[in-house]
Amino acid sequence: MSGSDALADHFDPADPKGAKPRKAPNAFRTISEVADELHIPQHVLRFWETRFPQVKPLKRGGGRRYYRPDDIALLRRISDLLYIQGYTIKGVQRLLREGGGKLSDDIPPPTPDEQAEAEAERAAAPPLDDEPQLPMPGLPPAAPPAAPPRPARAAPRAGEPADGARAEAERLRAVLAATLRELEALRALLP
Repeated sequence: MSGSDALADHFDPADPKGAKPRKAPNAFRTISEVADELHIPQHVLRFWETRFPQVKPLKRGGGRRYYRPDDIALLRRISDLLYIQGYTIKGVQRLLREGGGKLSDDIPPPTPDEQAEAEAERAAAPPLDDEPQLPMPGLPPAAPPAAPPRPARAAPRAGEPADGARAEAERLRAVLAATLRELEALRALLP
């Protein structure tokens, strides 16, 4: 094998310029590489470090994280248990304790109580601004809030809010009205 053939083996063919080297399977990965590979936001990976002491990336100067292959495998398994299997964080912590810090491949599905608790945990979490909001299964999609009609107003009297404050109050009224409509639609679905 010539020198150029050996060099070609370490570059990603998907990169059009051929400038991005491919890492070896046992190489350490940065948090952005792990986040991209697992399709999990970086802030979630940092949060999991606080909840799962078994996840210990190597930290270098400036707090830069480097994940070992074993860390990535554990994160992949945690992700599966939380997002696919339906476990709660407490449930995965319990499994790690019972497994001596390891997660076996033959973990039974969570109990119905654990699944219900996981659903409640996910529902209580505030949505992130950059995450698309998906409709809940079985519910009709929420209609976008309709803008309330704007009545013609005269100039503000003494003590009345200025135009900017009035516009903000109208916007908040519209948001509240839309929320009320959504709650009434949900109430109608209850038995």
